[in-house]
Amino acid sequence: MKLGAWRVALRIARRDALQAKGRSALVIAMIALPVLGVAGADVVFRSAQLEPEQKIARIMGEADAMVSAYGQGMIVVQSPTPGEGMSTDGLREGQKPTPEQQRSLDVEPGALAKELLPAGAELIRVVRSEGTTATTKAGQLRVGTSEADLTDPIWRGRIDLIDGRAPTAAQELAVTGEFLKLSGLKIGDSTTLRGVDRPFTITAAVEFPGELGESQLIGRPDVLTRALAKANGANGSRGGPSGSGEWLVRLPAGQQLGWPKVLELNKYGFQVTSRAVLLDPPPRSEVPYYNQQNQYGGDLIDKTALAVLATVAGMALLEIVLLAGPAFAVGARRSRRQLGLLAAGGGDRSHVRSVVLGGGMVLGLTGSVVGVALAAVTVAVARPWLEELAGRRFGSFDLVPLDLLGVALIGLATGLLAAVVPAVQASRQDVVEALTGRGSVKPPSRKLALLGLLMLGGGAAIALLGPQVGDRALAVLGGSVIAELGMVACTPMLVGLFGKLGRWLPLSPRLALRDSVRHRGRTAPAVAAVMAAVAGAVAVGIYATSSDQEQRQDYRATLPSGAVKISLGYGPDAEPGLLAAERAALEQQMSGLGPRGDIFEAGVGSTRRPGSGYLELKVPKEIRCPLYDDNGPLPDEEYQRLRKDPRCVHPVGNYASVFNSPVLAGDATALANLTGVRDPAAAQALAQGKVVVLDPDFVKDGSITLTLVEPLPEGQNSTTGLVPGSDGKLTRAEPKRHEVKAEAVVFPSALHNLGAFASPETARRLGLTVTEGGSVWQPAEMPGSADEQKAEAALAKVVSDAQFTVERGYQGRNDLVLLALTGFASIVALGAAGIATGLASADSQGDLTTLAAVGATGGIRRRLSGFQCGVIAAMGALLGTVSGVVPAVALRKIQAIPMDPDGPVKEAVIAFPWLNIGLTLLVLPAVAVLLAMLFTRSRLTLLRRSA
Repeated sequence: MKLGAWRVALRIARRDALQAKGRSALVIAMIALPVLGVAGADVVFRSAQLEPEQKIARIMGEADAMVSAYGQGMIVVQSPTPGEGMSTDGLREGQKPTPEQQRSLDVEPGALAKELLPAGAELIRVVRSEGTTATTKAGQLRVGTSEADLTDPIWRGRIDLIDGRAPTAAQELAVTGEFLKLSGLKIGDSTTLRGVDRPFTITAAVEFPGELGESQLIGRPDVLTRALAKANGANGSRGGPSGSGEWLVRLPAGQQLGWPKVLELNKYGFQVTSRAVLLDPPPRSEVPYYNQQNQYGGDLIDKTALAVLATVAGMALLEIVLLAGPAFAVGARRSRRQLGLLAAGGGDRSHVRSVVLGGGMVLGLTGSVVGVALAAVTVAVARPWLEELAGRRFGSFDLVPLDLLGVALIGLATGLLAAVVPAVQASRQDVVEALTGRGSVKPPSRKLALLGLLMLGGGAAIALLGPQVGDRALAVLGGSVIAELGMVACTPMLVGLFGKLGRWLPLSPRLALRDSVRHRGRTAPAVAAVMAAVAGAVAVGIYATSSDQEQRQDYRATLPSGAVKISLGYGPDAEPGLLAAERAALEQQMSGLGPRGDIFEAGVGSTRRPGSGYLELKVPKEIRCPLYDDNGPLPDEEYQRLRKDPRCVHPVGNYASVFNSPVLAGDATALANLTGVRDPAAAQALAQGKVVVLDPDFVKDGSITLTLVEPLPEGQNSTTGLVPGSDGKLTRAEPKRHEVKAEAVVFPSALHNLGAFASPETARRLGLTVTEGGSVWQPAEMPGSADEQKAEAALAKVVSDAQFTVERGYQGRNDLVLLALTGFASIVALGAAGIATGLASADSQGDLTTLAAVGATGGIRRRLSGFQCGVIAAMGALLGTVSGVVPAVALRKIQAIPMDPDGPVKEAVIAFPWLNIGLTLLVLPAVAVLLAMLFTRSRLTLLRRSA
């Protein structure tokens, strides 16, 4: 076609769009909504990206560098940009430390960093103290603490002052906006930290631009550290400015840290983020970290997530095309006389097609422009809310023209694709029939139906089997799209098969079904549109239900249902003296807890203090995975062989304990409350000095074997276990071990929450140290949520981080989400069915006139329209349910593929949301019938029958 003919076609299409405003608005909305979503996501993504200077400010404020110590004796391999990755390498047995490693072992990290940096460099330590609780208007609030001199501009950009003034006195604090929101306090109010006598006055509200959700208190340097250390029983602060592991660096004027200096500091165990390096990154060939990643073939792309994203995006685009198709079919049918005149006036089929395609182009372009404009406006208006939701500030409001043009072109393509089938159908209509308004009944194409069946079977096979041998994203997306298009191609034939049910139906539904069969040209697109909406909802429903079912199966309860547990915390909260106060606070707030079972942890020294020994409980060697044995480094071939050993593929002896030792101690009440074992024989076994186990895999010849590992002597590196030999090479300092056997009795339980259980006297007889670990109650009824919240509030006044648990079993996602999705799909499906019903109503005027002439009542029109809508909804819902199974099952199958090709293959969990599917299949058609009958006039308008 010539350009002039296209101009005429577009003018006609624009005029038709303006005449049929309702239909045009519907198509524009269908195209604009996804364009709005994609364009909005692009604007948010681009706005959230930071320029180098902005990224530097978030990391180090106005400093020239930030240096982090990663352990004495370590070697750091890092990327120039923080967040891209890093690795560390420590001391190795049989090798001498490098001079740099030896230097880092001998010199305190802060002093070493000062020594290595250029002369005149100033180090400002970054302090992140342990969390604590602070008083609020309502009570107490868990909060983090840090220290900074906010009058120093070096913090600007890392911590921004948004209201008030920076603290200048010792008892003054700056707090984040999140803390003010949660606590109900304001600038000028006071707050008191747990264990600290003097209150602090809030003088400023600040924010971390990259972490808006942080609830923190920022005090003057050394003030909070010393106060909290004194409150927790320590002496003074954690050390001087060189005691921290992270520092901001201010260099003398004209100095900078280049990449060679960064590599030098890496050898001493420091990770360095340099302003100069970020502004002028080195070539990739000069970055050891990148070379290391290339050597090991590091693939950071999650292929499963990519497949899910591609499938969702591709299926969404296909659904938009199928949903918009009936609207263009309506337009073509209503304009058939006009198109017939065009053909009668000498226009060929290409001219007719161009008019309908021009409608797709006009509406697609309009929808794209509207969607892109709304996206920009929406993001601009919602920017504060979006930043709060994302938890970080945007770098700027960034509109990238090429991105938005690409999104608009996708919308335009969607409009054109939706108009293709109606355009082809319109170009093939008979001119005389178009001018007289009559149509002929054509049988469905058997070739098209056969092609559809092949596409349906082939697409399903590609989606379900392709990911095993090829690209996951391409296989699932391509197969799902082919299968759904195959179902669309089969729709005319399937509509005919549905028509055979008419002989068993009453008059109105029989007339509606036969009318749908006779006019497959309008029925098939409407059924395809309903099918697309239902298929999307069913696919998401199956995927979500299956994921929830898998998580339910994988869930392992750590306590009997309804049990209540408190245990010692860590650090300052690990003082046994606090446990009595916690028990009293809990029993005062929660009534009906029942008998208390006190749990003791058995070990080698304290189970909650660093530097202690530890206790091992292993299954017998003949059934234990060989990789769990301490055999030293293994050759790669041997390692790979052992990984495939059945004992390693399905290891035994696993348990998940809520306490800090494989062996726990207590009386029969503690055992019953903790494990649910209430057999009197178990209490008798404890009294006889025997050990109770839940898993028979730990027992051999009636006993279990405990390995007691003594702590390393002072002066030896407890982290690496390596000490220098006489030749300077490092050798492993092996801790002393000895084994103890104990007579054991097995009492199987549904829970696997401990290794072994004994009485405190038996544990001491075995040479173990027994320390308080916590308490467990088993109430007669599940505690309510209100009681749990009251207990947490009471415990927060005793310890900063209470280890408090109520075992409520697996808490699945709310089914309301799936019901809402089903409701949304139903609304879309009803809209598609309504469009087709309106078209059917216009086409059926002649039939209705005939019915009126032979004495039919006015209610016939209402019932006929209602069942026409219901038939389309029922057929679309049934086909959509079948179509939605393929992508959902395919995605679940690829999620079951192990990331490691040699790893064990697990069975994919597939579960169907039968309630939602049932509602879709039964309720959707019924609602469609009722709504169509409600909005259809019962009065018949008699028309002159065409000869």
